[in-house]
Amino acid sequence: MDILTTAYGLVIGYILPFLFVLTIVVFFHELGHFLVARWCNVKVDAFSVGFGRELIGKTDKQGTRWKLSLIPLGGYVKFAGDENAASVPDRDRVAAMSAEERETAFIAKPVWQRAAVVAAGPFANFLLAIAIFAFIFLTFGKTVTTPVVDSVQPDSAAEIGGLMPGDVVLSVDGRKIETFNELQRIVSASADVPLVLEVGRGNAVETLTVTPQYREITDNFGNRQRIGLLGVTRSIEQDDLIHKEFGPLEAVAEGTKDTFYVAGRTLDYIWGVISGREAADQLGGPIRVAQVSGQVATQGIVPLLSLAAILSISIGLINLMPIPMLDGGHLVFYAAEAVRGKPLSERVQDIGFRIGLGIVLLLMVFATWNDVIHLSRL
Repeated sequence: MDILTTAYGLVIGYILPFLFVLTIVVFFHELGHFLVARWCNVKVDAFSVGFGRELIGKTDKQGTRWKLSLIPLGGYVKFAGDENAASVPDRDRVAAMSAEERETAFIAKPVWQRAAVVAAGPFANFLLAIAIFAFIFLTFGKTVTTPVVDSVQPDSAAEIGGLMPGDVVLSVDGRKIETFNELQRIVSASADVPLVLEVGRGNAVETLTVTPQYREITDNFGNRQRIGLLGVTRSIEQDDLIHKEFGPLEAVAEGTKDTFYVAGRTLDYIWGVISGREAADQLGGPIRVAQVSGQVATQGIVPLLSLAAILSISIGLINLMPIPMLDGGHLVFYAAEAVRGKPLSERVQDIGFRIGLGIVLLLMVFATWNDVIHLSRL
């Protein structure tokens, strides 16, 4: 009975939220490829959510096989003329096609159409994130607090910089601050970076320079992350709480702003890893995503949808990396083709795909190793 109870808890608590989040993100990514391919008159042989053996499927009138596959860790759209799910061209198959069949083969399309089809996947991820955030804002609004400092921790960056309880943060580096959430976002991304704050203190306006300290924090679920901290707490008085309602256009604008923020923070972290400023142990794989999905699901549907939006942005950005096998690698090949006036040689492309496959596999192994280490510390 204990084993059954544990298995049931894993399925309900972790696996189902994980599949819910990942399926939404993967489906819309592949749908972006699919819709633009159809618009460019490219025949789509298969649309799969998941890899491996087909579990269920159906073929539509255009000959596309829609299917749900065994391994739910991604998906693919396979075009006519492709050798595999990574859109590596099957040149022998293309050579054997009739003139009519070749007209709908992906490899036979102009370079700009192929680039549009490939770019549509990550673009769809960003649109999905905007749509999810906009839906949340339109349906539930947003409760924020005014940027009022309630308390200052001893020996913190805030105390060193001269912040005092009761101060109202008006701007950071000339950027107007309206909520404490905006202040948190800037500070968390600015560890060891001096910030110029204008604060309201009584009837006067003071200008202070503070440098957020680099700190590792642990959330309510035991997950650790390193961010910049000032060492202040916000006021939670009723007068300092603001509930914002959004119309459709305002919700889309706010969703777009949040999408750009998440994308910027993700790129900043990636650059930090490359430059050595950030540790790579925050990179996670499927195990971490499943764990976080289960944790977030306990807080309700809104946090779970927010996680789907964040994951969608991350997958969109990852796919734009200039690594062969990923969408960004294909776009690099197409850019070279556009400049040269002809495709790169088959040998160069094959070598590129092999290198890309090696990089992707190494990243997967590294991310999974990070997941295992992370779980061992909980």
